[in-house]
Amino acid sequence: MNSPALGSLALDAEALYAELRQGIRPLLAADTRLVGIVSGGQWLAERLHADLGLPGRPGAISSALHRDDFAQRGLSSSGQTTLPFEVDGADILLLDDVLYTGRTIRAVLNELFDYGRPRRVRLAVLVDRGGRQLPVAADLAAARVALPATQSLRLARAGEAGDNSGSVSVSSADVPGGALRFHVETRPE
Repeated sequence: MNSPALGSLALDAEALYAELRQGIRPLLAADTRLVGIVSGGQWLAERLHADLGLPGRPGAISSALHRDDFAQRGLSSSGQTTLPFEVDGADILLLDDVLYTGRTIRAVLNELFDYGRPRRVRLAVLVDRGGRQLPVAADLAAARVALPATQSLRLARAGEAGDNSGSVSVSSADVPGGALRFHVETRPE
């Protein structure tokens, strides 16, 4: 794992996306359903679904109702769960932008099982930043980095509201149509 110094992290989100797209091909069966975790994973699922020419629509899943830090964070209005397929017996590939403590994945699995019992669930992420608090591992991570607990890493689409406000852009590929960028934000200790 690489340990970047503050402000020196260099991640090319578009290159990582290309690596993720290539890496998930062997994970896909004819009946695999892509489900993106709101919000960064949702963008990935939508884009991968289109780029890979998969039939139907990808799902989106929210962790909001099952978070163990609900009292601190409150209910997010960023998105709701939409699973346009039968979950019972499904082969599901969860997608997220950044894997950190594992708590979001735990909450998402609880949400998923509220809809049924999938045959199999796997996880693919753009970046695994370490720092796990639960025994969760991605089947595929396009990159692995280490960041101090005081920093957060998030995915943003180029031109998104707040794209450059109070954060340091650590990747910029000037690709039209929603280029992906990573931002590192430092929180007070």
